[in-house]
Amino acid sequence: MDFRTEFKPLTVQPQEIEEKSFEIITEELGEHPFTAEQYPVVQRVIHASADFELGRSLVFHRDAIEAGIRAVRSGRTVVADVQMVQVGISKPRIEKFGGDVRVYISDPDVMEEAKRLNTTRAIVSIRKAVREAEGGIFAIGNAPTALLELIRLVKEGEAKPGLIVGVPVGFVSAAESKEELAKLDVPFITNIGRKGGSPVAVAAVNAISLLAERRG
Repeated sequence: MDFRTEFKPLTVQPQEIEEKSFEIITEELGEHPFTAEQYPVVQRVIHASADFELGRSLVFHRDAIEAGIRAVRSGRTVVADVQMVQVGISKPRIEKFGGDVRVYISDPDVMEEAKRLNTTRAIVSIRKAVREAEGGIFAIGNAPTALLELIRLVKEGEAKPGLIVGVPVGFVSAAESKEELAKLDVPFITNIGRKGGSPVAVAAVNAISLLAERRG
């Protein structure tokens, strides 16, 4: 192969690149078990990760899509576990309906309380978030401890999220936290295994907000 040959992209137009990417994803994914409502989330997750195995591993609560759309259109807060998730979420679509995107993990009171309790900021931030964002979308892509704490609070009746997007990545408690989430009878989007991460959480929330916007 002659590496001196100049490579020329098929297109440099963002919209065309995205459309072509989605065509490739649909062709390569082939038959799948997802509904027409779930597929846009799967498609954007694969687009964000270039990982078909990850896309196929997604699991949806039966009410996940409708609950997410309802939360966005009702102006509910989107809670991100880390700044990377907050930054990636399309805020104009959330704000269009009166909502906002919040992250609590670096709040001074959260850091102080985590130190006092000798626990993680992720756990304390979730405790604060459930008090301020009832009915919101919780997007967790990084911290399994945050997801496990949210699950605990849901079980104890202290948290009432509109939708949980729980896709933390990692080797310690990530897969297990998602297994626990899938047992809850609350709207959720998760996946099987260790894979996940902030880009996956962002892709799922952005797909939901796009569906909400297209409702008119």
